[in-house]
Amino acid sequence: MNLPNKLTIFRMILIIPFVIIELTGCLGDYSGLTALIIFVVASLTDLLDGKIARKYNLITNFGKFMDPLADKVLVVSAMICLLVNKPELLPAWALIIILAREFIISGFRLVASDAGIVIAASMWGKVKTVSQMVMVIMMLIDINYPVYILLTKIVMYVAVILTVVSLVDYIYKNKEVLGD
Repeated sequence: MNLPNKLTIFRMILIIPFVIIELTGCLGDYSGLTALIIFVVASLTDLLDGKIARKYNLITNFGKFMDPLADKVLVVSAMICLLVNKPELLPAWALIIILAREFIISGFRLVASDAGIVIAASMWGKVKTVSQMVMVIMMLIDINYPVYILLTKIVMYVAVILTVVSLVDYIYKNKEVLGD
């Protein structure tokens, strides 16, 4: 197994301690900081695995499938934790929009795959993922200062808008999949 795929698996593994620490607070005063560090490390593996895979031509079918799945599971797990722990930061409607997009695109990719079509990640999809990760990081930091709270809300709205834009982009660019 190559390094990019190991990083993807590592990202998936990091979700487990992140969720446990974030939901239980089992590390007491260190829980928030530890969960934040785990999430940041996991997010950085997303950046690294793609760069390494492209630079050294280590792109695999496993990576094409698991990398975006790991991103989705990481971000959505974090958002669910935030919805439970800090519902004032992440409204349920925002999470529902983000989840709906992920289910729609996953179903879309499955239909395309059955037709022998591979739907590559788009620039909008990558920007959407980064915006969601930044949003989660800002919410995990949770500084109780009016300007920071406002900035975090703005980033959340940007992430939701980019989520919808990336959905429309995927469907528009791959509308032939819906031809049947």
